[in-house]
Amino acid sequence: MSWWSSTEAKYHGLFNYGATCYLNSVLQVLFRTEEFRETVNSPDENRIDRHLKELFEKLPKRTASTRDILKALDVDNVYEQKDAAEYFERILKKTSENAAQIFHGQLTHRTTCLECQTETNNEGPFWHLPLELGDSCGGNYSVENGIKMFFTPTTFDGENQMYCEKCDAKVDASTKYVITHHPDVLLLLLKRFDFSYKYMSYIKINCDVDIPHTLKIPENQTYELYAVVEHVGDLRGGHYTAIIKPKDEEPQWYTFNDTCVTPLGQNSFLDNRNTEK
Repeated sequence: MSWWSSTEAKYHGLFNYGATCYLNSVLQVLFRTEEFRETVNSPDENRIDRHLKELFEKLPKRTASTRDILKALDVDNVYEQKDAAEYFERILKKTSENAAQIFHGQLTHRTTCLECQTETNNEGPFWHLPLELGDSCGGNYSVENGIKMFFTPTTFDGENQMYCEKCDAKVDASTKYVITHHPDVLLLLLKRFDFSYKYMSYIKINCDVDIPHTLKIPENQTYELYAVVEHVGDLRGGHYTAIIKPKDEEPQWYTFNDTCVTPLGQNSFLDNRNTEK
């Protein structure tokens, strides 16, 4: 493995102004998402599109600055590390609807009465699917199993029965999630921070993660992995990087670490990773 010099770099990084690695990692993923990059063009001054477009025009040529985007996102303290997933959503919410829609899905929380079979649906938009890592401390966490658990129905019976208006009584019921609109690009959030009653504080779950090349979710929708935002550290601090497989150079993977871009090889990334997202 070798580092590219600035004169021979095929891909370029982003300047870190203190602890802005979380933003750099997210921006590299967005830049490498071709459908998003090509539709960021809203002239609306209240949107962040024009700053993203300027950045995306510079990145193929040189290491670029994120100062305008930091300002547009109201980041006052560049020495305070933020959550990458939070700022991914902030960017999408400030981006034109046309550009952000590829990450936008619709999720229904469906409750079914097991007595009369009446269904109640609560539908809402989502940017990502959250996957719990709390039960994975003793071994590797499987993303495939996490998806299965997310969509597995939960039954409420005994003391946990739910009220059914049609039956006018508490009854056994089941709940489950159903995707009614699949996004073009699916974001998964691995929830590494959990509250520990032993320490009475939030802790980071540092288990390894098994990540598949392709992921199939209900309704036979299949997604292919092309990017991961990775966090090293704990709740109080650390460092973010992005590991990306550029569309024009499949199956080569690269690590985007602020100003440094490093080739990883074809399959080395898919060894067990401590991934944040």
